Amino acid sequence: MSYRSNIVQQNLLNQFLQEHGVQLSEDVLGKLYDFADLVVNTKQFGNLISAKDSEKFLSRHIADSLVPYIYIVKGGLQDNSTPNSSLLKATEGCDLIPHTCKWADMGAGAGCPIFPLAIVMPEVEFFAVEPRHMRVEFMNYAKGKLGLKNLTVVGKRFETSGLAYLDFVSCRALSTFENDWERAQPGLKRGGKFITLKSFNNIVHLESNPEVHIYKYALPQEEQVYALVTRGNE
Repeated sequence: MSYRSNIVQQNLLNQFLQEHGVQLSEDVLGKLYDFADLVVNTKQFGNLISAKDSEKFLSRHIADSLVPYIYIVKGGLQDNSTPNSSLLKATEGCDLIPHTCKWADMGAGAGCPIFPLAIVMPEVEFFAVEPRHMRVEFMNYAKGKLGLKNLTVVGKRFETSGLAYLDFVSCRALSTFENDWERAQPGLKRGGKFITLKSFNNIVHLESNPEVHIYKYALPQEEQVYALVTRGNE
């Protein structure tokens, strides 16, 4: 199976992006399809994805991984400066990422969301932090195949990685928000931001926390509600 020829999955991903005002070049989309193929078809590093998820990797995992891109780079929020939940709605012309930005992803696993983010934001310096040896081997392999010069794979736990003064620290469905924030905060610079992607049901208790912002979204053909959750390091 190749996502280069999976028109149904390509259309679902592109429709999701278009709904949020994002249009990617054919070259960038092609590299996203190539990454999906690497995750689904590469076997020498163990089972990287379930059989069920391998059939919807673009619409489920790539789309989800690009939500932070929609949020930050495209100004993709109805930002009313309150912690209340809101729906993603992208607007054009709001580039909030400086070219000196450093972004680390904790527990990067097989590379989501960090690889898709590195593909669409080549000007940002990314660090994929993952302690499991086989996952590290795969990400280094995929990095070479995709030619991602802006991505460094760090084979350690985030706490021992030595990374500090970061603009962004992210993770995807790693642990509880509280545990993830406790791990991420020491690596953030003052004014940096922690970003995590989770099921909304798992973070609904945070809606009354004034230090946390929650932004709900839906993924193509998925029934549950997801949430991008942010907290700044003031």
